[in-house]
Amino acid sequence: MVVAVAFDDSVDAAREWVDAADPRPEYAVLLDREHLLGELYGIVNVPTVVWVDEDDRIVRPPVVAPGDDLFKDFTHIDSNVHHDQLRAWVREGTLPPQSDREHPVVPTEEEQVARVERSVGAHLARVGRRHAAERHFARAAELAPMNWTIRRGTLPLRGEDPFGSPFFAFVAEWEAAGSPGYGSADPNAPR
Repeated sequence: MVVAVAFDDSVDAAREWVDAADPRPEYAVLLDREHLLGELYGIVNVPTVVWVDEDDRIVRPPVVAPGDDLFKDFTHIDSNVHHDQLRAWVREGTLPPQSDREHPVVPTEEEQVARVERSVGAHLARVGRRHAAERHFARAAELAPMNWTIRRGTLPLRGEDPFGSPFFAFVAEWEAAGSPGYGSADPNAPR
């Protein structure tokens, strides 16, 4: 079974992407505006996949794996690689070889505090206290500077375009830091 989870702040924000998909997903798309799934599974980037077997065991930790090639020029990730890996696992039980960057991410104390700061900031932004929220968003970014779900995920709550100049400034920081985090499902994608 495939289940998608959007880390957006509203159903409308997630629906925009679901409706734009071609073909439109026929599987469940859930909304996790609190990022709880990200915290539980160690998701620090999107789009990320985690493979869980029928016994509720994680058989593949988080990897970046776009569902299609819409952003291939940006990510340099071929979505067909993951699709073929997933088919092999479902049909034959074959897991892809684990890369050196494919491992569970255990959060540091700073990252755990950053998640709390993001959550407090999100609550304050949602109740109209944007100025107070900004302090918490800034602290979250300071504590977890390379966490995409914090850095990019807070942009809409800050009134920023999630694909605007603050996003591209973050991407430049992330690339300058060596693109930290877990790897891609595509072993040929650049780091």
